[in-house]
Amino acid sequence: MGRAFEFRKERKFKRWGNMSRVFTRLGKEIAIAAKSGGPDPDNNPRLRAIISTARSENMPKDNIERAIKRAVEKDHSDYKEVVYEGYGPHGIAFLIETATDNPTRTVANIRSYFNKSSGSLGTQGSVEFMFDRKSVFKIRTATEVDIEELELELIDFGAEELFREEDEIVIYGSFESYGNIQKYIEEKGYELVTGGFERIPTVDLKKLEGEHLAEIEKLIDRFENDDDVQSVYHTMAN
Repeated sequence: MGRAFEFRKERKFKRWGNMSRVFTRLGKEIAIAAKSGGPDPDNNPRLRAIISTARSENMPKDNIERAIKRAVEKDHSDYKEVVYEGYGPHGIAFLIETATDNPTRTVANIRSYFNKSSGSLGTQGSVEFMFDRKSVFKIRTATEVDIEELELELIDFGAEELFREEDEIVIYGSFESYGNIQKYIEEKGYELVTGGFERIPTVDLKKLEGEHLAEIEKLIDRFENDDDVQSVYHTMAN
């Protein structure tokens, strides 16, 4: 297994704490996709994939439709996707993806979380080089599939790693191959469960224990409890 598999096994997925935050953050992703590519899922592959992800999280249909509608309303605030980088205590690097209608508020909050934890907000590029941004899909198949043969086919579309996760197949590929992989999945008639992006650390993860571990977990909680934060990535081993 490769780095993506090890990362997925290692990382603690907290699922944002509760369903209301899940729906809020998925709603922002839907709105951003609809704003950039149009509100019709049939003509907007990225929106189509996010809707599949929302359904896998049991997001109500009404919530999905409202998020799309907000994206096309002229008087609705636009969300901007902004990435923040920095260091927490004990040399742990952080990369925080946000979707915000008020970057001034968001950067002030992110800076305060770092400061409260004796960390520091970094400049653009100070941490991002430690992570590879990958496209990632989870699919289900109606019939048994030879995963090695599937991987050989998908390599031509930009896939880099495939593995099974319970009753689903996880596909990782380059960031640029997102559209090609999604097109292959849909043309082959596989069920697209989720589609999106993840940041995979390219450096060795640092293992912490005791109070040091608790400090980083507290900082992660601060980030993840912020409504503007979509995803949090770091270089700590769990």
